[in-house]
Amino acid sequence: MGTNLKGRLKNTMLPKNKAIFSLFEAVVNSIHSIDERINSCNDFTIEDAKIVVILNRELSLNIDSDRSLEDICGFTITDNGIGFNKENYKSFKTFDSEYKASLGCRGVGRLTWLKVFNKSHVDSRYMENGSIKELNFDFLPQTGISNISETSGNISEELQTTITLSDVNPDYYKTLPKSAETIAKQLLEHCIWYFLRDGGAPDIIIRDDGDSSVEISLIDVYDNYMASSSKRDTFKIYDVEFFITHVFVRSGTNSEHTLSFCAADRTVLDEPLTNKIVGLFGPIEIDNESYAYKGYVTSDFLSESVTPERTSFNISAFPSEITKGVEITMQEIKQEALAKVKSFLYKYLEENIIEGKERLCSFIANKAPRYQILQSKLSEEELVVNPRISDKDLDLKLYGYLSTLERELMAEGHDLMVPGNIEEKEDYSQRISGYMEKAIELKRSDLANYVAHRRVIIDLLEKAIQVTKSGKFNREDVIHKLIIPMICESTELRSEDTNLWLINESLAFHDFLASDKPLCSMASIECNSNKEPDILSLTLFDNPLLVGEQTGYQTMGSVTIIEFKKPMRNDFIENVETKDPIAQALGYLNRVREGQAQKNGRPIILAENVPGFCYIIGDLTPHMINCAKMKDLKLTHDRLGYFGYNSNFNAYIEVISFDKLIITAKQRNRAFFDKLGLPTN
Repeated sequence: MGTNLKGRLKNTMLPKNKAIFSLFEAVVNSIHSIDERINSCNDFTIEDAKIVVILNRELSLNIDSDRSLEDICGFTITDNGIGFNKENYKSFKTFDSEYKASLGCRGVGRLTWLKVFNKSHVDSRYMENGSIKELNFDFLPQTGISNISETSGNISEELQTTITLSDVNPDYYKTLPKSAETIAKQLLEHCIWYFLRDGGAPDIIIRDDGDSSVEISLIDVYDNYMASSSKRDTFKIYDVEFFITHVFVRSGTNSEHTLSFCAADRTVLDEPLTNKIVGLFGPIEIDNESYAYKGYVTSDFLSESVTPERTSFNISAFPSEITKGVEITMQEIKQEALAKVKSFLYKYLEENIIEGKERLCSFIANKAPRYQILQSKLSEEELVVNPRISDKDLDLKLYGYLSTLERELMAEGHDLMVPGNIEEKEDYSQRISGYMEKAIELKRSDLANYVAHRRVIIDLLEKAIQVTKSGKFNREDVIHKLIIPMICESTELRSEDTNLWLINESLAFHDFLASDKPLCSMASIECNSNKEPDILSLTLFDNPLLVGEQTGYQTMGSVTIIEFKKPMRNDFIENVETKDPIAQALGYLNRVREGQAQKNGRPIILAENVPGFCYIIGDLTPHMINCAKMKDLKLTHDRLGYFGYNSNFNAYIEVISFDKLIITAKQRNRAFFDKLGLPTN
């Protein structure tokens, strides 16, 4: 064959997942053979043409097993094309033959047969000078063309060529598809252009030797696959013409929207259109039916640039400084093709675009005002999201955009610290001014997020105090966890983990905080008591005015005790510490004052008269009211709580009903909610 076949096979690149390409090449050769016969014979038309592909499967040792489930070990492809006449046989024997160059052929497609299969055999009956001739030979990796047999046939016999591919290479064995339906679909997608062209494609039949009932016509698959007639568009890059054919297919066959780049009437590269076309989310609905979009890009330039294996193109991916404006790149081809796809699909996606933008704007306005800044920063396309996107996924998407803005601002801030060597003072001032405007916008976003978080916490608290589906109220630990995690100290908490602002804004300023931990286990207090206050908060005077000889010591500023009680609980007994929430809180206060406190290993002065603040959070049931009155507490003006000062304990005491807790929290934050457009009721 005038070349080293083993060397050519070694240098033929065919990825393991492209084993089916060996079948594609054989079928396309059959199509070319049929086309050649149609062009040379007036009495043979596309309606007379036929290609039969038989899937040969492994034999099973179990005679009762279903052979249609066995692995494929080969293919038999039969056509009634012009056959291996002298010209075609000569071309077959010549690698890189230009005999069918006008069809985009590279003369190496048959090498894929020997990459995937260890044996191929050809039986061809063709016409020569009015007589039927028969040609049979093997095509093997070791010897190339061998065992050649040429005989004269019967003039009454039909022209027919059969190619048998067998003995699968172990490297490709497992990557061959198993099902006849899958192979039929992949073969149609690869050869779709022959079905779209003027004149159409020959009837291609898929049969399965493991199941005699299987007979799939690609024309039938095509008719079920196609939604309507195709539409053709053109575009140019540096005066090179490209064509794009727009097609809708029924999404039940293949729901993925793709843009395919073709060479010589065959698809080479498929580009998924996910996230590339604004408004293209899921199937396209037309007249109450679902479709997928398929675009096919063709050009002489692509046919000339395809690799011999037809798995990619010898085209630069991106332009370089040297070749920009001169050499066509895949990036430019894709950009121009995508522009045509967007234009073609716009009328089908217009409703999606409107709904997608409304979905994003509604989410920001009602649930995530921190992202308001993005509405003026994102492009029109970025503002359109899938109308059916979940809140979680939309939040993550917008967070990604916001994070990018923050990174860009941080990088700009670092650059701003170093004025340019020749930069004018006025220019530098303008840069600072521009930077500060962006920074202020982003900080507003952080504030909006914090305020929105407060709105959500208030809503959750309202739900937590209501009767559950079981007809009972939630336990107090549900309320506790909403305000602060349980069994932890301030060293284990971030500021955003607590919602103490619900009770009192000043509680955010503390030096030590413990939640539902025994007094004896607190790192900052030496106390033998196993009592567990719901929340204990300590604040310190870091710079005491009068410390005498104890310079360097810190003095306790205040002690805060918070107790939660189950909604509508009504079994309290006044002045019994285990049953009276007010007495319980005062007991905790007393024990803290008696203990030894420290911070960072340094002692803290716990004066007996250090102010104490006790908050009891619970509904004003009759027993709770009795406990408050026994401590001489006064009813608040809104009649939703009690308050007072206990001189014996030097403590301010406040009983706050859940209704009061929610109402006052809303009142304190109402101005912020109004500014962000959040509901206040």
